[in-house]
Amino acid sequence: MTTIDLRTRLLGRLIGLASVTRRSEEQILADQRRVIGHNPLTDLLLGGPARGIRIRDTSAAGAVGTIRVRTYHPPTPTPGGTPPLVVFIHGGGWTSGTLDTYDWFASSIARDARAVVASLDYRLAPGHRWPAAAEDAYAATVDLIGRGAELGADTSRVAVVGDSAGGNLAAVVALMARDRSGPAIAFQGLVYPATDMTMASPSIEENADAPILTKADMLAFRGHYLEDQDPRHPYASPLLADDLSGLPPALVQVAEHDPLRDDGLRYAAALQDAGSAVRTTTYFGMPHGFMAFPRISRAVPQALGELCQELRRALA
Repeated sequence: MTTIDLRTRLLGRLIGLASVTRRSEEQILADQRRVIGHNPLTDLLLGGPARGIRIRDTSAAGAVGTIRVRTYHPPTPTPGGTPPLVVFIHGGGWTSGTLDTYDWFASSIARDARAVVASLDYRLAPGHRWPAAAEDAYAATVDLIGRGAELGADTSRVAVVGDSAGGNLAAVVALMARDRSGPAIAFQGLVYPATDMTMASPSIEENADAPILTKADMLAFRGHYLEDQDPRHPYASPLLADDLSGLPPALVQVAEHDPLRDDGLRYAAALQDAGSAVRTTTYFGMPHGFMAFPRISRAVPQALGELCQELRRALA
């Protein structure tokens, strides 16, 4: 097993001080109301918006009412004409994550994949438990695809991308789109996704005390998201769907030191067995969440490059 570098271990200790296991539901809800925004410290840690990207705040239909959406437009003119659409769904254990904290990731995809990226501010648990986030993500995807001219995107070419809990939601949106006869999704980019809420993956025990995300954190996130609902439902655990055929091609990126590593690997294998084209990459020496820290994690340039290359190929 590859050693985790010192900077990442120190980051893990810092994040562990604010672990979800240390926070009550009331504290989580209070955290969600805080506006982090951009400042030199947060941008040093999380990265700021990519240069040359046009950013606009708008909204889309959620499952109940509207949700906020932030769009990122690549520099014009885009080679090949109107750029495709990438629906981006942020991580954060279904309880955290904001449009601001994911500006770097979403805008970098817009720049390097040469796509319009729409980042979704879906409803969070514990105030809104499953399936609120999943239904918001699906409803917003449907709405955005119907607004191609307004967005300046070619919505006949659409991908869904998400990391961690967002990877779970991206996989679920692809599954819902198949089950509900649309919209057409050409590609799914799943970055260390959660796919089995029964927590049956061996890596959960192997990496139970890993930096950034622990087994205890996972149990807490699951409790806030599902509460007492069925963890085996395919729209919570896409790996447990009875039928995974007819789903779009996928890139599944996982981290070696991640309790969720085998969730991604098992899902990739299941998709491949069901007939989908799948590329799988394990980033050695990396913990869960490494893509959120572009100034610290040495694997970020390679992982971002791989993701955007696959997006360009799938959406060409």
